[in-house]
Amino acid sequence: TDDDMFSNVFCENSEKLIDIHLFVLAAKYYSLSNLGVCTPLEDILEALRGDSQGTTSIKTDEFMNNKKSHEVQVMSELVDNIANYCGIKQVIDIGSGKGYLSSFLSMQYNLKVYGIDSSKTNTNGAHERNRKLKKHWRAYQSRARANVENQRLEKANDRPVQSEINCKAINEKLLNKTSSLQHQDQVAIQDLLPSCGFAEIATSETSKQTEVDLMARAQSDESKLSEEVLAILNVLPADAVEVFSSSQCNCGELCEEEKAQRKMASLKAKASKLSESNLYFPLTSCITAETELSDIITDLEDCMMVGLHTCGDLAANTLRIFTAKPEIKAVCSVGCCYHLLSEQFENQEDCPEEVWGFPMCQYLKDKGWCCGRNARMSACLALERVAVGQTLPTESLFYRAVLQVIIEEIYGVTKSDRHVGKTFSKSSSFVDYVRKSLKKLELDDSKLPDSCIMDYYEKYKHRMNELEAFNMLKVVLAPCIEVLILLDRLCYLKEQDNIAWSGLVKLFDPVKSPRCYAVIALKKHSCF
Repeated sequence: TDDDMFSNVFCENSEKLIDIHLFVLAAKYYSLSNLGVCTPLEDILEALRGDSQGTTSIKTDEFMNNKKSHEVQVMSELVDNIANYCGIKQVIDIGSGKGYLSSFLSMQYNLKVYGIDSSKTNTNGAHERNRKLKKHWRAYQSRARANVENQRLEKANDRPVQSEINCKAINEKLLNKTSSLQHQDQVAIQDLLPSCGFAEIATSETSKQTEVDLMARAQSDESKLSEEVLAILNVLPADAVEVFSSSQCNCGELCEEEKAQRKMASLKAKASKLSESNLYFPLTSCITAETELSDIITDLEDCMMVGLHTCGDLAANTLRIFTAKPEIKAVCSVGCCYHLLSEQFENQEDCPEEVWGFPMCQYLKDKGWCCGRNARMSACLALERVAVGQTLPTESLFYRAVLQVIIEEIYGVTKSDRHVGKTFSKSSSFVDYVRKSLKKLELDDSKLPDSCIMDYYEKYKHRMNELEAFNMLKVVLAPCIEVLILLDRLCYLKEQDNIAWSGLVKLFDPVKSPRCYAVIALKKHSCF
């Protein structure tokens, strides 16, 4: 059994770790990537799309950092496919923050998005950022068009010389469509055939048909360029972009029919602008499991709920709202900040009416399962980043550990609702760090001389390597704890009667974005 396999990791009497190698193997064995419970992203996208193809998207790295760009690109494509599959156009982004995902979903995929965040500062920032993004969008379009053309030129330059001759011959034919095909039969076509993979031509009629095929292929190639450009330009609602015609790529005069089409499209765009100037609406509200979305969103309709790195209990509450509200047909939630989860059995307090972040599923509730804050803190660590050489912040962890000794021995404090936060990055020395931290904890630092602070530093300095080794073990264990939290959420969805499908999907590259797993669920069609 599994228990027998890893029974020698810890000493039976002292419960101390005695086999590090076996400890690492056990941690890997129980990690999410090894358990086989995840659905590959490619599989779910293929199932959602059916025969349709994905939308050509623009690059987001011009207005987001690499991490956020990666997350938004991947998640927005999945959300759009789920929305199309469910036949819905409204998306509610819970914990939307600065609106990166929300604005991209509205601009790239023309979805109507409500971004809800508890911070008014974030909501105001999202409003301003979205305004600036739309203002500069045409510049992104121009660069995108240039990039498409440059890529075509690079591909053309990389082709063999014979291919260049072929393309030139085809283009000359396209420019001289009125010339007789018979004059070309024995000259250009004979040169083109070998590289195109056709059999040798025996008759003039066969020659003519082949040349027609070649011209059609060239025209198709030109059409693909137009489609690529149009796909890039078609990332905003109609009111946000000037109507773009593919004929602009080819120069030349517009025919009357095309002028009429452009005029009609322009009128439609203006009408749309009058009725609705934006498809992204940032809102400020604190979301709980009891939140009535219809009180926040007046035109609530069939929709899906998303959350990109929803913090602490918000991820759990997102799933609870999804299961309870008939209007919400699907959910895609990526949680984070496990250390901020509330736990039902952590303090052994009997609060039956309280809604907790963990556990969610009945199975773990029946067992009274508890992780504890230290374990949840460990779940936030990034094993994949350490594996590729990114180091742990050993010095800042050492500072915090010694500070803990000081506040316990000098001030007699073992628990506090206040937090030190990111004091380390703002401190010039250990003494400075301690004094700033004590002020944050509202403790009097005047009775603590610098020499006393440094005595504590010197006393424990030689144990810094021990701390680093201990934290490396925590990093190795991190995926196992994350598994417990994620499977708890998945089991909660499996327990619901109105869910057609639910699963865990690895969305992101864990080196770029350590919290990379999404909990996804679709309601039964009878609930639609």
